[in-house]
Amino acid sequence: MSFNKVILMGNLTRDPELRQTQSGTSVCRFSIAVNRSYNAQDGSSRDETCFVEIDCFGRSAENISKYFSKGKPILVEGRLRQDTWDDKQTGQKRSKLLVVLERFEFVGSRSDGAGSGSYDAEYSAPPSRNGGARQQQYRGGEELEDDDVPF
Repeated sequence: MSFNKVILMGNLTRDPELRQTQSGTSVCRFSIAVNRSYNAQDGSSRDETCFVEIDCFGRSAENISKYFSKGKPILVEGRLRQDTWDDKQTGQKRSKLLVVLERFEFVGSRSDGAGSGSYDAEYSAPPSRNGGARQQQYRGGEELEDDDVPF
């Protein structure tokens, strides 16, 4: 039995790169920096930064490409995947661990252009979390109310 789940919150280190597969599926790759502060043995405060590559597909790829840019905060949930390939110059096997996005959330204030809300990888609108109360959502830069959303 195994379990593969990752939850990370950090800032984008570069603008998302959106491309299309031959079958028309949107694919987006971006990277985030995740920081950790700790106290060293000598009592000094230290920071450690981890850079993580993230792949996403479909509607999530389009939304991330549209609403996120370098420096913006994001919370991602997904699974680990290891890519392997042969280095063309040296002929050696190479590998890289990355996250495949399953869900993401905007982090920050609306004045940052982020707003708040969570998005599943298969859907483009955040689920209602407040038992039917009116919740503001974003689509294409315009503000919507729950009554305007067709699902």
